[in-house]
Amino acid sequence: MKKGLLVTIIIVVVIGFSLFGWVKSTYNGFVSQQEGVESAWAQVENVYQRRADLIPNLVATVKGYASHEKETLEAVISARSRATQITVDPANLDEESLKKYQEAQGELGSALGKLLAITENYPDLKANENFLQLQAQLEGTENRITVERRNFNEVAKGYNTAIRKFPANIIAGMFDFERKPYFEAQTGAEKAPEVSFE
Repeated sequence: MKKGLLVTIIIVVVIGFSLFGWVKSTYNGFVSQQEGVESAWAQVENVYQRRADLIPNLVATVKGYASHEKETLEAVISARSRATQITVDPANLDEESLKKYQEAQGELGSALGKLLAITENYPDLKANENFLQLQAQLEGTENRITVERRNFNEVAKGYNTAIRKFPANIIAGMFDFERKPYFEAQTGAEKAPEVSFE
């Protein structure tokens, strides 16, 4: 075998192994980041589920003091039912499914806000220890939701950036790694809520 042919074969083999190593490393990096997005999504669902789990106890407590607020109580129960029925597979997370999920959760948050607002009219309820504990847990859960949504957006941003950078975007396209959507502020969120300390 001629020396030139041997050198050419060695160069081709080295380039082939280098290319294989780069593709493997890039692909595995995308898989890890995609798993990170799915894990962050699971945490978002976890805290939303925590909120949904608190609602029946909160409604039952309020019902004992404000039974004639039937319409508001039913609105909360109905919104909870709709919100818990919408599930999203994180592997197939897209703009439309996230929007539906976020709208259902937004409706539930709005209904809860109305429920808590009517409790202002019931001093005995506001002094009830069980109600106060549920309210504190709900407030803590709302904070967790904000934190987990922000975390999800950060993880999704890292993943989305990685699959769009050249030349890694070629590998992302070959293996169908698709962009993940972000949580966005709800319509009207730019307006500060009115707070009353009566």
